[in-house]
Amino acid sequence: MKRDVKKQAVAKGAIRIISGQWRGRKLPVLDAQGLRPTTDRNKETLFNWLMPVIANSHCLDAFAGSGGLGFEALSRYAAAVTFIELDKKVANNLQNNLFMLQVPVQKAQLIRGDSIKVLQQLTEPYDVIFLDPPFQQNLLEPSIEKIVAASLLRPKGLIYIECEGQGADYAVPDNWSCIKDKKSSQIISRLYQRLN
Repeated sequence: MKRDVKKQAVAKGAIRIISGQWRGRKLPVLDAQGLRPTTDRNKETLFNWLMPVIANSHCLDAFAGSGGLGFEALSRYAAAVTFIELDKKVANNLQNNLFMLQVPVQKAQLIRGDSIKVLQQLTEPYDVIFLDPPFQQNLLEPSIEKIVAASLLRPKGLIYIECEGQGADYAVPDNWSCIKDKKSSQIISRLYQRLN
């Protein structure tokens, strides 16, 4: 099936795919408010953590932005990725990058909309969820609540949470166990596993 290529705003930067089938490819990224692609170093750490499970997994990139996490998962042979993005121009850029990489339609779904509202409407559970919302907007707690309420994380599934250092005061359910944790001066990254 042919994808429509959306009119693209001028890209101001690029993200690099670290490993997998598109290793070394650079994808254009827009300079949009609140858009903060995960650094290569953090992305490499995360996907080292996920290495045993990412192939054939179903992933959700809940605040897709540049799509860096979702594209990295697809490059490493995830079965499918659902991207959620609110900003129209950023979503169009994601669509163009999917087209450029010739990602089959059945492997990637792009939903344009408010992530909190979209999370309430999703019904299929995921093996891996990336939760990296824009900083300083208090989106983490309501996102976690919606994910739990809709049972979007499979038992034994993994959820990656990235937040600003002062935003780390969030609650997770008792059945989510923190299995990996990395802190820098500005960012906290944690990987949780749903126990049951």
